[in-house]
Amino acid sequence: MTNRQTEWWAPVAPTDESHGTVDGESRLAPAEGRPQRARGRAREQRERKRRRRRSIWVLVVAILMVAGAGYVVVSLMGGLFQGADTAKGVEDYSGVGHGAVEVVIKPGDTGEDMAVTLVDAGVVATVKAFNEAFAANPQAASIQPGTYSLLLEMKASDAITELLNPSSRVSFTVTIPEGLTKDQIATKISEKMAVPVEDVKAAIADPAAIGLPAEANGNAEGWLYPATYDIEPDATPAGVLTQMTAQTVAVLTQKGVPQDQWAEVLNKASLVEREARLPEDRPKVARAIENRLAKEMPLQVDATVAYGLGISGMDLTTAMTQDDSNAYNTYRHLGLPPTPIASPGAVSIDAVLNPAPGDWIFWVAINLDTGETRFAVTNDEHNANRELLRQWQAENSG
Repeated sequence: MTNRQTEWWAPVAPTDESHGTVDGESRLAPAEGRPQRARGRAREQRERKRRRRRSIWVLVVAILMVAGAGYVVVSLMGGLFQGADTAKGVEDYSGVGHGAVEVVIKPGDTGEDMAVTLVDAGVVATVKAFNEAFAANPQAASIQPGTYSLLLEMKASDAITELLNPSSRVSFTVTIPEGLTKDQIATKISEKMAVPVEDVKAAIADPAAIGLPAEANGNAEGWLYPATYDIEPDATPAGVLTQMTAQTVAVLTQKGVPQDQWAEVLNKASLVEREARLPEDRPKVARAIENRLAKEMPLQVDATVAYGLGISGMDLTTAMTQDDSNAYNTYRHLGLPPTPIASPGAVSIDAVLNPAPGDWIFWVAINLDTGETRFAVTNDEHNANRELLRQWQAENSG
């Protein structure tokens, strides 16, 4: 029997691409178009990044070129900005300067030496500029050695002016009066330099460290010349003391004292320094000392006795003048004391070298305030003068 059942087949999707459209657009378009547009956008982004990087590099190169050009201009025209005197061919700063620097002018420095020092320190522009300013200023030759605080990049003429200005000096001074002992001098230096007095005394006790001449026999007493000394910021006690001993040698040499007489002259001058207060009396005291030595009489100088005991002359007693154990007791020991008893000045040294003519062998101060001194040839005259001293003391005992 024939099967009359009708066969059923599932619908088959069209295979013809030309028929596979919806509203005129291919159904495959969305699947294929999206990747293409994404790739296009990525290319555009990469291109934009490359363009940005190129722009940055161009800008950097341009900045570097401008900076380089500016450096060249400043280098070539720096002299103009610093005030170069191109008309004269001498570079010289024209401004007032800036900052600060310390420079040292050494003893004996010439204008040329100063110029080199200042150029090296950056104070003046050239040696030539300073030399011309030095030559143009009549006072420049009086510039003193020392340490000065100056500005950087100063006009050379202004630098000269500041070197002549005492307030520009950063070094300080110490003044040693005539008639001080080495211990008193040590105290002065200690106070001025703000160093322990023991350090100064240790330097005084080291002959080699302070340049003490052999004629001093290792004892600096009397060899530390009284004067005003410049002290540099980095100075040491030994350095200052070396200046003082060198000055003593310089003075003795300049006055024509033979080297083998240096110690004797200083010894006698130290006695004159301590015994006579008035300049006009010193040649007379020097003569009286010479007369006593010539007669082999004890010098009987109170100041030497007090020095040997380490006390003030005002504290001296008659009993002390009879003490044989004191090597400086010129009542008991003939001749000069073992060493000078103080540092004498030029006036006392001159008095020893040129004592006044006279026969005096006695002297006594009759007024302890003014230092007025009377001289005598005989003991009777001397006793009369001593009575004048006692009267003064009675009148001024209150």
